[in-house]
Amino acid sequence: MTYSFPRYFTRAAEELKKVSWPSRHETLQKTILVVIISLAIAAYLGLLDYIFTIALERVV
Repeated sequence: MTYSFPRYFTRAAEELKKVSWPSRHETLQKTILVVIISLAIAAYLGLLDYIFTIALERVV
């Protein structure tokens, strides 16, 4: 089944109207959560890197 190119975008727009989009407040909350978790993981990995660097310097 083939569709014309403009019809594809028409159908895509119709489907996007059916989407239940999150509120601005919910989006902001989730964004802040992602940033906090990313920073925590970065700090954890940085600490591990520092510990392994010190350990390797003592061995070598």
